Amino acid sequence: MSWVILVISGIFEAVWATALGKSEGFSRLWPTVVFGMGLALSMAGLAFAMRELSTGTSYAVWVGIGAVLTITYAMIFDAEPVSVLKIALLLGIVACVVGLKVLH
Repeated sequence: MSWVILVISGIFEAVWATALGKSEGFSRLWPTVVFGMGLALSMAGLAFAMRELSTGTSYAVWVGIGAVLTITYAMIFDAEPVSVLKIALLLGIVACVVGLKVLH
């Protein structure tokens, strides 16, 4: 169950990171609200997962999932430049996250 919560928490990390950018320095209400809710859910999930999983593994998986999803969202919806190398590097992060799960 901790792994499922950790993955969901990583998804919420991408939500709050994206909302933070769209909040324009907390000057826009709804992105700021989404940021706060996403941050709270993400941190709560990370904290829950860390009750059974090591800190290093939990944090690496959480950050990896959040980073990959944040960049992928930006490439699809926010004109983030896309390249074969960038996609390959993102797949490398995904492979590392999967590797951490397999080693656990």
